[in-house]
Amino acid sequence: MNATMRRVVIGTAAVSMALSMAACGKAGNKSSGSSSSSSGSGSGGKSIGLLLPDNVTARYEKFDKPYFEAKVKELCGDCTVSYANAAADPTKQAQQMSTMVTKGVKVIVVSAQDSAAIKSSIQAAVSKGVKVVAYDRLAQGPVSAYVSFDNVKVGELQGQALLDALGSKATTKSKVVMINGDDADPNAGQFKQGAHKILDGKVNIAYEQSGLWKDTVAAQKMSAAITQLGAKNIAGVYSANDGMAGGIANTLKGAGISGIPLTGQDAELAGIQRIVAGTQSSTVYKAYKPEADNAAELAVNLLQGKDIKALADTTVTSGSGDKVQAKLLTPVSVTVKNIKDTVVKDGLYTVAQICTPNYAAACKKAGLQ
Repeated sequence: MNATMRRVVIGTAAVSMALSMAACGKAGNKSSGSSSSSSGSGSGGKSIGLLLPDNVTARYEKFDKPYFEAKVKELCGDCTVSYANAAADPTKQAQQMSTMVTKGVKVIVVSAQDSAAIKSSIQAAVSKGVKVVAYDRLAQGPVSAYVSFDNVKVGELQGQALLDALGSKATTKSKVVMINGDDADPNAGQFKQGAHKILDGKVNIAYEQSGLWKDTVAAQKMSAAITQLGAKNIAGVYSANDGMAGGIANTLKGAGISGIPLTGQDAELAGIQRIVAGTQSSTVYKAYKPEADNAAELAVNLLQGKDIKALADTTVTSGSGDKVQAKLLTPVSVTVKNIKDTVVKDGLYTVAQICTPNYAAACKKAGLQ
């Protein structure tokens, strides 16, 4: 081999090695809290980002994430989904969004941990040509679309379920404890609005606090309510979701309180089991698959430059005053009477998943077995 040919071979080998090392560097440059791809490299022109708010609420990683990923893959075979969870930290979520923008993600679907705090991150993303879809929670800023449920209706369903469970005991003298969600979540305010619309003037909301979507905080608030009102004087409890209802149910049991209505939301498996057992009276089922599917379809359409008006057929106004095209789905109230016709019928849970040995007798009584 002559000198000229040897230099060409050596140069080609060096370039090849450099490219290989760069590829390895990209593959290994993942750290906790940063965006990570769940179905591809997560970078480039056909990448969609999914940012979810926390890993405490069971639905997000168990249902929303896999449903969303599957629908994107169905609609766009060569699209990738880059995923990150904020672990209830708005600062981390802002960093995750910035990372996705830097990686070249073109559309980001975000369920905001803090709808106001995420505004500047959304503005920064949009200024670089990224489209943003608000998922489940209406984030502030210039988002292109929003997918969720009619959240005021959710609160109305919760309030009505509480009144129905109280029956003749629903009077203006009946003391009800109200544990709301996190004020940083715009959904929490809408749930509260809907619940008050139904409950005000029909029962006495004697104690009302935020449980921050945390079972431990909700349990503490319930304990404080018992101390303030007296165990025998509490007729029922409004809990904005099932996670908090779990903490509240434990506190009620510890205080020797049983047989009073306790609401919830999200149709978590533990919540459904408490309904079967009689320690929770209701939940609200918001079918995760249609919500995730709609978000995925909007994201793919935005990525491909298609019109979204047919998908987002209504308009809402965010906390920042932005008019946003939206798709609002219909929630369903769930009690022991319609478990079979809702979460079981839709395949969310099987009877076997609900009716574990600890709940076998209660399931038989409820007609599930």
